[in-house]
Amino acid sequence: MEEEKNTAPTEQAAPSAPTERFTREFGAAADLAALIEPVLEDMGFRLVRVTMSKRDGATIQIMADKADGAINVDDCAQISRRISPLLDAHDPIKDRYYLEVSSPGIDRILVRPSDFEDWAGFETKVELKELIDGRKRFRGILEGYENGEMLLQVQLDEKGEPQTIGLPVDLIYDAKLVLTDELIRASLAKAKAAGKNWAEGGEIEDEQIEDAELNDGAIRN
Repeated sequence: MEEEKNTAPTEQAAPSAPTERFTREFGAAADLAALIEPVLEDMGFRLVRVTMSKRDGATIQIMADKADGAINVDDCAQISRRISPLLDAHDPIKDRYYLEVSSPGIDRILVRPSDFEDWAGFETKVELKELIDGRKRFRGILEGYENGEMLLQVQLDEKGEPQTIGLPVDLIYDAKLVLTDELIRASLAKAKAAGKNWAEGGEIEDEQIEDAELNDGAIRN
């Protein structure tokens, strides 16, 4: 008779948050997003948002990032060169238009459940599509993602203790990081670690915080 072996159960890794966008464009912008998103993914970038406006006559803005959250002006130029011929071929706007490619900026919008994990610990403001407990807007510390919900630590009562609430992702209309010194420093450190041009050349100093918008610049055609 064989000796029975004691085997410990294999630990299952916690599933990571979905990386698909939960925010979607409408109309012509949605058609452009469907056209552009696979191309960006092939280039190693991620689509954040496509907007179409009448600014300067007509402007198409493509907002993109990378999984590490760091994208610079050279990346924007690379995207612009790849996307421009595609848009010319599909002719999304009959009249002359500007193509603008940009990063999400430091106080970025959050468009994926995975964003809630990547930026956990930072102050965030959220607007919902409909009321929950009599309110649509919340502001607090992002604590991640779980079971289809954004986790947010908020103070619902001025005299009460902060508490963590879950906001269903399918009810989120807009979610955005709040620009704080802590967020700026973390974003600069991420960019530096990723080897972005504007963060090269030594340690990040306090005065570089004033130049943080260098990572938010747009490339226009």
